[in-house]
Amino acid sequence: MSEQIYFIADTHFGDERIRRYENRPFSDIEEMDAALIDRWNAVVGKDDSVYVLGDFGASGCESCVLKKLNGKIRLIKGNHDTRENGYYRSAGFYEVYDLPVVFNGFWILSHEPLYVNRNMPYANIFGHVHGSPMFCDYSGQHYCVSVERIDYTPVSMEEIVKKVKADA
Repeated sequence: MSEQIYFIADTHFGDERIRRYENRPFSDIEEMDAALIDRWNAVVGKDDSVYVLGDFGASGCESCVLKKLNGKIRLIKGNHDTRENGYYRSAGFYEVYDLPVVFNGFWILSHEPLYVNRNMPYANIFGHVHGSPMFCDYSGQHYCVSVERIDYTPVSMEEIVKKVKADA
């Protein structure tokens, strides 16, 4: 089977505050982290690629968590990913980006949502907004991969393309 590509944002591994703040359905941080890891590994294979669109985890837990996750994991840094890129690479990220990335010539991968409209030749995959009702899950120009919107499970590029095309 060929490499699959997945996206996820705002995992916040090891961050008890986000569990409470976002009313995540886990009794404690250990349950949350274990569920995130289990759901990740249930869909992502060892040779797949995962783009984390920011806010991976509480500082210091990255290396321990990354060892438990399948895939080649790339980080597009979010507002909570404050260390130098070398730190994240040494923790185990395959690659680390400070700025949004244009993927496959059409998709802009970013932590925060970017302005795109139907007259632009791009669509935006992003996180940051968690479950905020100010943003919809997806449209013909964007797809939000905050964990609260994707059942705490990485979503495939195939699924994103299908839903965005259907709404275009």
